[in-house]
Amino acid sequence: MEPVKRMKMESSMVGFQYCFNQEGQLRHRETQEAFVFNYHRGEYKRNHQRYQALGQVITEHVYRLLEGECHLQRFYIPLDAKENEPKSLFFMSPGALDNPKGLVVLIQDQGVIRAGQWSRKLIVHSGLEQGSQIPFIKKALGDSCGVIVMNPNDNFLEIKVEEEYHTDLQNTSTNCPSPVDPEGKEFFQIPKRCSSTPEEHVRYIWDHFVSKCEARHVAVIAHGYGGLVFVDLLLHRRQEVQSKVYAAAFIDSLHNMWHQVLDKKTQEWIQRHCRKWVLSSRPIDRPVTFVKVDCPQVSAGTQSHESAPWICLQSVFRFFTRALKAKNKVPFSRAVIVTRSKSNQGLTRAAFGGFSPF
Repeated sequence: MEPVKRMKMESSMVGFQYCFNQEGQLRHRETQEAFVFNYHRGEYKRNHQRYQALGQVITEHVYRLLEGECHLQRFYIPLDAKENEPKSLFFMSPGALDNPKGLVVLIQDQGVIRAGQWSRKLIVHSGLEQGSQIPFIKKALGDSCGVIVMNPNDNFLEIKVEEEYHTDLQNTSTNCPSPVDPEGKEFFQIPKRCSSTPEEHVRYIWDHFVSKCEARHVAVIAHGYGGLVFVDLLLHRRQEVQSKVYAAAFIDSLHNMWHQVLDKKTQEWIQRHCRKWVLSSRPIDRPVTFVKVDCPQVSAGTQSHESAPWICLQSVFRFFTRALKAKNKVPFSRAVIVTRSKSNQGLTRAAFGGFSPF
C-alpha cells in the first residue's frame, strides 16, 4: 500500500518547529529529531500545554488531509443548526450514500482524538501511516466503496472564560463541569446538540445519513470505545442496523455483552456478522476463546491498543471480503435426489441445503 505522504504543516505549526516529513513522521524542522514531551524539564503544565496545542494542530492537519488527499467532504451537524450554534462535523466520500459497491463506516476510540485518527500518541511517535485512519480510508476507496468517518469525540465547544464574563456564561451554559487548562484558566464546555455524547453523535449520523443510503452493503470498523458505541446503536436501531450492516470489525473493543443487554436474536446476529480482534502476543488471526453471547475472537497480533488498528488493517478487509461473498452467495435450493438402495432396491430421498460461511 502506498505510504501516507505528507506536505509540510501550516504556519500554526511553526511555533513548535515541527512538520511531517515525506514518510508521514513528525520531526523537528532543523534537527529532524522526534517530538519529545518533556521538552521543558520538570515543567509538566508547560509541557502538557505544548502537547495539547500540538494535538489541535494535528487534528486540523488530518482534517485537511481527509479533504485534500482522500477527497472526503465535511458535513456539519445537526442539519438544522442555527448560524451561531455550536456544530459537530464528520467526513464522507462523494456519492457514498448511493454507492452500489458498499459503504465502510469508521468509529474511533474515546478521548482527544478526532475524525481521521486512531491514536494521537501513535501519530506523534510513529507517524500518520500507523496512527491515522487514512490507510483504511484509502483501502476502502480503492475497493470502490463509499466511506463515512465518524467524529464521536467532538462533543463540546470549549470557551475560555475571562473573569468579567464568568457570571454571564455560567448563567447561559449547561451544568457541565468547568475544566481548567494548563495555564489555570477556567473554560466552559457548551454541548453540541445531537453530538453531546459519542452515542448521540453516531446515532444522529445513522438516522440522517446511513439509514437513508442506497448502499446495500454496510461494513463497520470500530476501535476501543467505538465498539461499545456501535453496540449501543444496535440496541436502539436493531432492525435497521441488522438489515444494512453485513459485517462489523471490533478492534480491541470495549463493548460488553453482559452490561449491554441484547435479546437472543441480536446476540445471534452478532455471532454471525461480527468479529473481534483482541490484544494478544499470538500471531494475528489465531482463534481466541470467546463467551457464547459474544462474537468470534481472533488475536490482533499485538498487545498494544494503539497499534492494533494498523496491524489488523489487512485482516479486517479480508474478513469483509469473505463476509460479503457469503452475503451474496445464492443459497442452494433444496433438491430431491433419487437413489437406488443396495439393500432393498427401493427409492430413497436425500436433500441438500445451504451452509454457513462462519
